[in-house]
Amino acid sequence: MKLQSPQFQALFTPGLRSVAELFEKKNYELRIAGGAVRDLLSGMTPQDVDFATTATPAEMKEMFTSAGVRLINNKGEKHGTITARLHEQNFEITTLRIDVVTDGRHAEVEFTTDWEKDAERRDLTVNSMFLGLDGMLYDFFNGYEDLKNKKIRFVGKASERIQEDYLRILRYFRFYGRIAEKPDDHEPSTLQAIKENAKGLAGISGERIWVELKKILLGNHVNHLVRLMYELDIAQYIGLPLDGSLEEFDRVTKNIQNLCPKPMTVLTSLFRVKDDVTNLDLRLKISKEEKNLGLFLVKHRQELTKATGPEPLRPYQDFIMDSREANTNSRICELLKYQGEEHLLREMQQWTVPSFPVSGHDLRKMGVSSGKEIGAALQQLRDEWKKSGYHMDKEELLSCLKKL
Repeated sequence: MKLQSPQFQALFTPGLRSVAELFEKKNYELRIAGGAVRDLLSGMTPQDVDFATTATPAEMKEMFTSAGVRLINNKGEKHGTITARLHEQNFEITTLRIDVVTDGRHAEVEFTTDWEKDAERRDLTVNSMFLGLDGMLYDFFNGYEDLKNKKIRFVGKASERIQEDYLRILRYFRFYGRIAEKPDDHEPSTLQAIKENAKGLAGISGERIWVELKKILLGNHVNHLVRLMYELDIAQYIGLPLDGSLEEFDRVTKNIQNLCPKPMTVLTSLFRVKDDVTNLDLRLKISKEEKNLGLFLVKHRQELTKATGPEPLRPYQDFIMDSREANTNSRICELLKYQGEEHLLREMQQWTVPSFPVSGHDLRKMGVSSGKEIGAALQQLRDEWKKSGYHMDKEELLSCLKKL
């Protein structure tokens, strides 16, 4: 088939036209590869476009240098990737490769001009397609058929692909959550291969696992996929607690639908105690902010809840005002998502944290001179201000001070 969609046509910027001309002049083949092809066939505009070519890195360097094209980021060169910058746009172009040696984490590669051999080393059929710049689809493993049928399958034998890089177990889950229509439409042989190779994830770096896990947590069928991680013995190798609270996880994933939670907000519902957050951090090296959010939610998810009566948001507002930390507001919003409080979340997002209107300078002008007295008076006024729902202005508070 030939693709000529508006999304495909939109890729042909002045930069891409210039790149295509250079490759054509030298008779090197150039095609769009991997995820961008999948997105284009799904009618989506790809965020990143990677290219594959029969030209070697040395041939590309010589070609671009002769044409006066700037090359950037040479870190990918040993893996066969050259990044060229034309018309304010970067183009990442990789030579076709065969994996010669793999250890479950990294691969030693050899360059080839065989498009099928390169497709064979890719993880999933939906990620193994190429698209010519004329719109012609090159699909060696029925990826397009799988995409139309919303099926996620490994290229060739699942166990072989997984053993080349054990992270592909999580990539399978990630793309399942992105593409599959039904929650439980896996090939039994694929699940068996995953279970037999789950232990291989122990050797994968925490940072790489966390990148994939975050995407799984924000995708579709998340409660089904996390349950599978426990059933297939994956959880223990990626930092999840052995006794994860799957009932709470199911409840919270329903609460947060359409609320755009942070991945950590979703994941925290698996945790029973703060040590679960600490253990996750030890395995995955999550950011300080992510760790603190997890600890915050574990600590406050039960006790900090809406008030009965006309001001249900008040306990959350009081907590923000008492804490005086810059990011408490954002954590409270995540707590409201966790609790499924959609209406209160909208109110909180529109609420501006008020500034306490009285300063020590105001009190000195009223004749309060001792630092200790000023501190005590400010605290008393802050308490009064809080009781008023943060509505009292400076004059009202200062007149209140005269009565105290």
